[in-house]
Amino acid sequence: MRKDRLVTPSYCFILAANFLLYFGFWLLTPVLPFYLSEIFHSSNTTIGIVLSCYTISSLCIRPFSGYLLDAFARKPLYLLAYFTFTLIFAGYMVAGMLTMFIIFRIIHGISFGMVTVGGNTIVIDIMPSSRRGEGLGYYGLANNIAMSIGPMFGLFLHSGGASYITIFSYALGSCVLGFLCASLVKTPYKPPVKREPISLDRFILLKGLPAGFSLLLLSIPYGMTTNYVAMYARQIGITAETGFFFTCMAMGMAISRLFSGHLVDKGMVTQVIAAGLYLVCFCYFGLTACGWLIDWSYSFTTCSFFAIALLLGIGFGTMFPAYNTLFVNLAPNNQRGTATSTYLTSWDVGIGIGMLTGGYIAEIASFRIAYMFGATLTVVSLLYFHLKVTPHFQKYKLR
Repeated sequence: MRKDRLVTPSYCFILAANFLLYFGFWLLTPVLPFYLSEIFHSSNTTIGIVLSCYTISSLCIRPFSGYLLDAFARKPLYLLAYFTFTLIFAGYMVAGMLTMFIIFRIIHGISFGMVTVGGNTIVIDIMPSSRRGEGLGYYGLANNIAMSIGPMFGLFLHSGGASYITIFSYALGSCVLGFLCASLVKTPYKPPVKREPISLDRFILLKGLPAGFSLLLLSIPYGMTTNYVAMYARQIGITAETGFFFTCMAMGMAISRLFSGHLVDKGMVTQVIAAGLYLVCFCYFGLTACGWLIDWSYSFTTCSFFAIALLLGIGFGTMFPAYNTLFVNLAPNNQRGTATSTYLTSWDVGIGIGMLTGGYIAEIASFRIAYMFGATLTVVSLLYFHLKVTPHFQKYKLR
């Protein structure tokens, strides 16, 4: 058997577990703003606050989860977090008050923060280092496929008149199957390690902070997109099924996997990220322009709306495995969990800010202005990446 063999039973099981976890996650993502609006009669600002509780709680646990995964056996922690994440979907079904829903949302975020760091760290452990970029690309592709099916399926259920209990049940069933797959993953033996003194760099990869700031700026408009793009389309007058936006975005991410992972494995980490940044900048200004173009031509704007989704997927899909590899390459092997945690924490901070600012700006102005703000941030991220992140990475990378 080749030592650099990527496709093993454990790798397939963790891909399936990742897909099913994110399917349950993405199924609810575009539906929850409608749920909060229709069931609890929440304003856009309140919706943003409630949704961001999930991301904030996930953010709070990420640094600690990285430390725990580096210090203790990873699979038991991963399974515990996966089980808790799955169980909360049942909690949503009995949350009759907004306060109760927020409590469940916070617990859900905590478990999500742990399970995603655990999954990313375990998949790095079980794949050969020579094919890490490719392996992470396929691992991310499982998320992308879930993103192509989940939101569309959730919005179809919602527009078809399905009850929210039914929608929550589908998400619960998906994650139950995912938990079973996760339990079948075989991880390599991890010998006991000496507990190092508690210090900041055991929770945050300090060398990864410049890249983390660039990624944070990039994830703010992404957070606006995943949570509010259906409402934005409705506000500007696009009547086409917006669930296809996520499908097109995921198709773009799938296309990017055909080349991005191989380029990363050849050492073109910063070049791949830069290319993705240019494309994403263009897309967000295009998405903002749809708010004005709709008055000129409905057909052209609708086609542009979905074409932008495809290009956004290519841009983000190109960057995801490259950014993940960048963080891992800045860390020693005994800090893989911390590196992954810092990568995901940066992403979550931006998504949380995107949820809050997107809802707030839409409340006082419009979603169109919110996306203009997000587009501006992508330009700042691009400039900062070129001026600071790239030279910093070339100086401090370990591999």
